[in-house]
Amino acid sequence: MAVSKMKIEVWSDIVCPFCYIGKKRLDDALSRFDQAGRIEVEYKSFELAPGLETHPLRSTTEHLAEVKGMSIEQARQMNSQVQAMAQATGLEMNPEDTIAANTINAHRLTHIAKAHGKQQEAAQHLFKAHFVDGKNIDDIDVLVEIAAEEGLDANATREALESDAYTNDVQQDIFEARQLGVQGVPFFVFDRKYAINGAQQPEVFTGTIEKAYEEWAADNPSSPFEVIDGQSCSIDGTCN
Repeated sequence: MAVSKMKIEVWSDIVCPFCYIGKKRLDDALSRFDQAGRIEVEYKSFELAPGLETHPLRSTTEHLAEVKGMSIEQARQMNSQVQAMAQATGLEMNPEDTIAANTINAHRLTHIAKAHGKQQEAAQHLFKAHFVDGKNIDDIDVLVEIAAEEGLDANATREALESDAYTNDVQQDIFEARQLGVQGVPFFVFDRKYAINGAQQPEVFTGTIEKAYEEWAADNPSSPFEVIDGQSCSIDGTCN
């Protein structure tokens, strides 16, 4: 019998710096929560620039300047502010090294990893690859390497990424975000009762987790013990 868990859903995009920061703040809040073992975190796909064409030699600084209609120096100043925010959160970030990349394939990888119970690890690895290592997260070889380092089968991952596998899963996440009225990311939903928009301060995450969990736990009392299932016969005479 599986132990029930409260779910936290996180809509994010790999190239969003505030998503990386928000993930760290959520992780930190959960690390201090004594019932974290009864909470499941699921990452949901969201594309900030679905039509973006990846240019491996084009930095996100150049892309930001173009999109915002500002100078390169102004874009660098904005990136420096975000970098300082990341460092204060305990994250390394190298905005000058990041590549302007389409994220559909990276999102597909998170769904591949989810199917193997490795979604959180893959999401963290993708953030680091983009923001710290300056890798092209739209490159199949890079994604296969990440998958292999997380213990996934490299050949199977490549085959999936070279097809359209899991594209519908990404689109379903995005459709669901629209249904919920999500306008930007990161967007955190706690037990479908409470939501946090943006990379809020750590105490906001802590307070929301505690409130949502208290209400959830009242409706889902814990079992006095965990049960490891095996072959057995039930009272209706079914044996399996």
